[in-house]
Formats: sequence, C-alpha cells, structure tokens
Amino acid sequence: ARLLRQRVEESGIAFMAELPTLMEEGVPNFDVASWYGVAAPASTPRPIIERLGREIVDALHDPAIIQKTRDFGAEPMPLLRRWLDNAIAEGCLEPTGMALSTVTSEGRPRVRMVLCKGVSEEGVRFFTNYQSVKASELEANGFAAVAFWWDKLARQIRVEGSVERLPRAESEAYFAVRPRESQLGAWASPQSQPVASREALDALQSEAEERFAGGPVPCPPHWGGYLIRPERVEAWMGGLGRLHDRLVWERTGAEWRLTRLAP
Repeated sequence: ARLLRQRVEESGIAFMAELPTLMEEGVPNFDVASWYGVAAPASTPRPIIERLGREIVDALHDPAIIQKTRDFGAEPMPLLRRWLDNAIAEGCLEPTGMALSTVTSEGRPRVRMVLCKGVSEEGVRFFTNYQSVKASELEANGFAAVAFWWDKLARQIRVEGSVERLPRAESEAYFAVRPRESQLGAWASPQSQPVASREALDALQSEAEERFAGGPVPCPPHWGGYLIRPERVEAWMGGLGRLHDRLVWERTGAEWRLTRLAP
C-alpha cells in the first residue's frame, strides 16, 4: 500500500498499475484492474484487498497529490512531452503511437496508427511515404488530427491543426538513422498500392537489397516527414466516478486560451 501511494504521488498513476510483491503480507503481485477496486488471487485475504482499495481512494483525494497531477500548465505542448515521457517510463505499449485522422475528398474520415517522431513547440512530427493515401489526403486538405492514448496512465491527448512537409534536410537526417531494413522497405514498398502477393512484395525488397548492396541507402524522394502545427489541443485524464479532467487549449495568434470542459 505504501508503494502504491508513492507511485500515485510521483506520476499520478492510480489504476492499471502493477504492484511489487508485498513480502510482508506474503501475497503475490496485485494488479489494480479497476478504478474502483483491486483484482487479486482468490486466496488473497479480504482485509488486504480492502486496505489497498482505501489507499487508492485516499491517494486520489489527497489535495497535494491532486494539485500535482492536475498541474496541466498554460500551454499544451510541454504537457504532451511530459505525458509522453511518463508513458515511456511506465512501459506503455507503443507509447509514441498515435491515431492520425484525415478526410477524403468526399469528406469521409479515415484513421490509422502512426508513430510520433518528435514533439516541440512547433508541433508533432511523423514520417511516411508521400505517395500514400494518407499523404495525398494531407496534401489536399492541409489539416489533420492525432490522438494519443496511454492505458496505464488513463490519459489521452488530441492535437488538431494544419499540416506541412518538413524540410528535406530534416527528413534525410531522420532517414539516415533508421534501421537498414526500414530504409530498404521505404524503397521497396509502393505504399497503399495493390500488390499481387506477399511473394511479390518480398521480391521488391530483394531488389532494393541488391540495388544498395554494400553501400548506404539514401532517402527516397517520395519519403519524408510532416509537421502538425497545433491549433487546438485537448487533454483528458481519468477520474473517479467518471468525473474526468478534460481541458482544451485553443491558439489565438501567438497565445493559448485554456478552457476546462465537462467530462
């Protein structure tokens, strides 16, 4: 229970957290599986479960902890960087994964997962094939939205804004540090285009390996990065009784306006 409280105070995590073995109680690892209680082996004494449940509730209602975990800040991008660092430290699955939404020429939404490759005051960066469907929709519309979700932290951040290509030098610099297999794949894959079979795709990869055998793999002209310049950012953090924290920042010129929304 003491370790749980320390974990909550340090990072605001109070659910879906794995607890170290409680040696003094002789009970195996607990798994906080609910915002309202504790899941544990059937043999676990009920008083221990109830004590841990009380510790969760007490920690969540401690004013000092509440203030610390709800220090969202006047601007959103530092919060995104901090929460992303928290997600990496907590071992979240694919912590840099984000759902990227675009729209077709008919106004129909599309969404897919991509990896965030940088967060700064300028915005959110990611890389892709410029001949892909998502790239064509980004180029045609000029706007996009992404959503990050970290289950262990019960946190979400959404970013909406305009999209632009990154400078060629920046794309080439990132491409140079990618694994060689990924570099070759960028040349081999006609992304979003039909292929006859898996064997045909493997053959394209083999052709790329032969083409660049013994030498560096340059960045393809059809491959590079995008920057989403944030105009609206929304942060969501889970709370007891579904009274979640939900805040939105909207940019007006060089300034951000922060508003709290009802969950």
